[in-house]
Amino acid sequence: MQQATYPVQFSVDYPDRTVNRLTTAFRIFVAIPIVIVLGTVSGSTWASGYRHGTTYTISGAGGLLFFGPLLMILFRRKYPRWWFDWNLELQRFTNRILAYILLMDDRYPATDQQQAVHLDYVYPDAARDLNRGLPLVKWLLAIPHYIVLFFLWIAAIVVVIIAWFAILFTGRYPRGMFDFVEGVIRWRARVAGYAFVLVTDRYPPFSLSP
Repeated sequence: MQQATYPVQFSVDYPDRTVNRLTTAFRIFVAIPIVIVLGTVSGSTWASGYRHGTTYTISGAGGLLFFGPLLMILFRRKYPRWWFDWNLELQRFTNRILAYILLMDDRYPATDQQQAVHLDYVYPDAARDLNRGLPLVKWLLAIPHYIVLFFLWIAAIVVVIIAWFAILFTGRYPRGMFDFVEGVIRWRARVAGYAFVLVTDRYPPFSLSP
């Protein structure tokens, strides 16, 4: 990994070529099988029922190791490397699928290769780099980022819809739109690394830039 200005680094290779118009047109449907695969490794569960004339569905998700690392940092000042590796690979897989759905890559997401989507964490020395009590409140400290990301994702969805039409007519993802969507995902990855994956105590920057 190149010298990082922040311990969570994210980028997507820009497809400087004509992308597949057919899979772009039906991307939301083409992505369903790999989304199901993601659900199996992220521990997603679904339950449905019928009551008083109403059908309801309940879903839950696990997969990301949060409480385990939190307790280890708090009481042992350790972050087990295999827990770190699991969280990193799960987030890489998740981001490949996210980038595919957002039309940033027309290659079907692989389960074990980075492809055009690159995510890296700096493995922390928990005793030296991480405050043992801070993981208890990081999710709370990140609330300003949640608010900003809410509006950024609304904007990103609008941009992706416009890009969808641009790709269908020109075969290209406009570079400015691509960079904006990439920046939103990067922002999300930094917040996740800080508040939930717990790999750094450095507060995420309010920035779309690398």
